[in-house]
Amino acid sequence: MPIEIRPTVLADGRELIYFDDADTALPPSRKPDTRPLDPRPETATMRQDVLTGEWVSIAASRQNRAFLPPAEFDPLAPASETNPSEIPDLYDVAVFENRSPSFGPLLAPEAPDAPHDLADLASIGLGRTRTSVGRCEVVCFSPETHGSFASLSESRARTVVEAWAQRTEALSALPGIQEVFPFENRGEAIGVTLHHPHGQIYAYPYVTPRTANLLRSIETYGPTLFADVLEHERTGPRVVLAGEHFTAFVPFAARWPIEIHLLPHRHVPDFAALSGDERDELAVMYRRILRGLDVLYDDPTPYISAWHQAPVNAGRDVVRLNLQITSPRRAADKLKFLAGSEAAMGAWIGDLVPETQAERIREAIDRA
Repeated sequence: MPIEIRPTVLADGRELIYFDDADTALPPSRKPDTRPLDPRPETATMRQDVLTGEWVSIAASRQNRAFLPPAEFDPLAPASETNPSEIPDLYDVAVFENRSPSFGPLLAPEAPDAPHDLADLASIGLGRTRTSVGRCEVVCFSPETHGSFASLSESRARTVVEAWAQRTEALSALPGIQEVFPFENRGEAIGVTLHHPHGQIYAYPYVTPRTANLLRSIETYGPTLFADVLEHERTGPRVVLAGEHFTAFVPFAARWPIEIHLLPHRHVPDFAALSGDERDELAVMYRRILRGLDVLYDDPTPYISAWHQAPVNAGRDVVRLNLQITSPRRAADKLKFLAGSEAAMGAWIGDLVPETQAERIREAIDRA
């Protein structure tokens, strides 16, 4: 059976999409959301930092989001009589619009002060504002309150990859969207507000600063940057896991104590462009990497998992889908905090030798 996609809406009009595993035991029908919800918050406003040209979304409604609730009030668990959660029925994987978004719910045609285009966003001026159009979604990896992506079954991990691909394609088609970013924050040391295994997807109305810097590097180096990085790393000492379609490695200039990059072997701009075989292998490799990180120490390692994709309207022939996993954990009982040099100046100092860390991570993946 294929992975089934079942869209519906929540009581306040937000989109909810169920993704049923290929081997699901769930029926095709789902209960409706009958909660008496308040209207959705107004769309936030972006302000431009005139010193850098960067845009900051002022999203005050995020102050009201849930913060580490007890398990019986998990807002991402299937709803029950005592817990009227965000997801009204049983599920395998579920994706829904965030009720406290940084971007959206308005999209470009609906907002009077939406960004006109990339040139409009690149202009610099005092007191410039734009409506924070876009979309923020929550991706629930499992109905279970506890666990992680690493603890998912192979079938469930594959369903999550399919959800990332489907949502990337759908969000990229929305008006005014310039970049789609799936990510996961795992662990209280990273700052998570919910323990339930989940990730998020941001659909930005601009090209993010990191991606803009990447495009400048490609312009300086040449269009084969990703292919050359991959060729350089595949036979080197920093590889931690290799497959038919992907290679994972610790980067040459790793910033974080734990940092892993994963690249596809062919040019693929985003999740939606992956073949079925590539999606199958990606689900297996990604889960293996995370399981390896969890056995590096006696307790699970906190991390940020960032799926970088080509912008919607720029650089699609030169920017390759790439995963960046980072963790501030530099020892069993020590974390790297971004202080003066990194936080204020963007000038990084690495605490550990990348080749040494690659060997440790490679051994951990082998025994996980």
